[in-house]
Amino acid sequence: MARRKIIAGNWKMNKTPSEAKALVELLAPLVKNDDVDVVYCVPAIDIVPVAEAVKGSNVAVGAENLSDKDSGAFTGEVSGAMLVDAGVKYVIIGHSERREYYKEDDAFLNRKVLKAFEYGLIPILCCGETLEQREMGVTIDWIRLQLKSDLVGVTKEQAASMVIAYEPIWAIGTGKVATTEQAQEVCHAIRELIAEIYDADTAEKIRIQYGGSVKGSSAPELFAQPDIDGGLIGGAALTEDFGKIVNYNK
Repeated sequence: MARRKIIAGNWKMNKTPSEAKALVELLAPLVKNDDVDVVYCVPAIDIVPVAEAVKGSNVAVGAENLSDKDSGAFTGEVSGAMLVDAGVKYVIIGHSERREYYKEDDAFLNRKVLKAFEYGLIPILCCGETLEQREMGVTIDWIRLQLKSDLVGVTKEQAASMVIAYEPIWAIGTGKVATTEQAQEVCHAIRELIAEIYDADTAEKIRIQYGGSVKGSSAPELFAQPDIDGGLIGGAALTEDFGKIVNYNK
């Protein structure tokens, strides 16, 4: 079965609402590709204008975070219900920046994953190792631990519908890119883990992205790998190069 590629831009903490609208308009003609799913994961304040700006296009909207609570006295948080009502379809969970800077641990991220499914949102669940962990040779062990913890209570039907993004932390925003072989090796190990937790059919269906300094020039080779189903794109998502990444197959 051929899995449909998914290419998502993670805008991080960039673009005011008016800048976001302008970027969507700039990218609109460049990101047309009926063969892939295209997602803009944008800051919370940009969700409404971006959802409005992409109406009628091939682009879906994603959030960069969601609360593990439904509503209430949680100042500054954004709930699943708010995201859905604003037009969001995907949500990034467990990005290394959230894990590191905001001390989000796997038990907390597991609650977020379950909450996303509760509201019909598709999680883009991130995992990845530090340079030190890679040099110690524990990359696969570490990622298996992350994902096994984050997927507790997730059904096989839910798992089949979600996205996992492998991002080596040492390649995020550094200009360093994992070799194609390194990226494929880890994405293959993730698929093997999904088969272990669930079954071969679920592993065949789940989409696994690679992220970490992906550019238009490196996308074709990366996305040609049997276990890499697209990318979670950081810096390049804010430039015209995102169009080249989306149209890697043209």
